[in-house]
Amino acid sequence: MGLEEYRAPTKVKLAALWTSTMFCYVYGDYFDLYVTGTLADMNQGNMGPLGRATAAVLTGTSLMMAVPSLMVALSLLLPARLCRWACIVLGLLYTAIMAASVPGSEPFYKVLAAIEMALTLAITVIAVRWPREVRRD
Repeated sequence: MGLEEYRAPTKVKLAALWTSTMFCYVYGDYFDLYVTGTLADMNQGNMGPLGRATAAVLTGTSLMMAVPSLMVALSLLLPARLCRWACIVLGLLYTAIMAASVPGSEPFYKVLAAIEMALTLAITVIAVRWPREVRRD
């Protein structure tokens, strides 16, 4: 006898994928603290390739990281049509952001970046293939 399969609704799938993506982001940033020189650079007010940790850089980075965090909830709360387009656009955007951050990075970061890109591409594919309602006339 087989096990019962649960068919998660599209919105739940998207929220789960955004959640997984966020965990990878957090772990990547956390593990980066162990790379030699990272803490010394932070103490000098530098944010790696972003340069000086100015108010503008910190605000921009905060906004960039807040969007995927918000998409966890928004995937469940937005109307389907808006959620679909947000996931398509943001999934592709965050895939591109991760791809741009890979060159010259540490091996652990490349692994997490590959996983993050797979997750954000999965978000995009699921949103593109969003099931249509069946019309009952």
